[in-house]
Amino acid sequence: MKYFIQFLIAILLTALSYFIASVLHSYGLSIWKVLIIGTTVVLVGAITEKMKSPMWLIIFMPFPIGMLLLFVFLNVPPLDWLFTYLTTLVIYTIIHIIMSFFFKFHSLIPAWKLS
Repeated sequence: MKYFIQFLIAILLTALSYFIASVLHSYGLSIWKVLIIGTTVVLVGAITEKMKSPMWLIIFMPFPIGMLLLFVFLNVPPLDWLFTYLTTLVIYTIIHIIMSFFFKFHSLIPAWKLS
């Protein structure tokens, strides 16, 4: 049950980073779109982890999936998409730092434990 709760928290926090970035760039993706991105990104990471892949692959695999889904859902020029994605990564990193340091939650970037 603990894994499932952590899985859901990771989905929500990942979706939150995409949502905030899209709002900051005035695109405002709908909740269902960011939840699809969050679920897919976390699921790909979890599947890669369950396959006992090396840590670098577990961290790398979700990136192209998130990038592609954001590009499809935003439907904006590539430069606008790139800035939105980079903003998402910054927000995601900030969320990871807070969750890892204060709450000992390491499911967002498993190899980067700050506590």
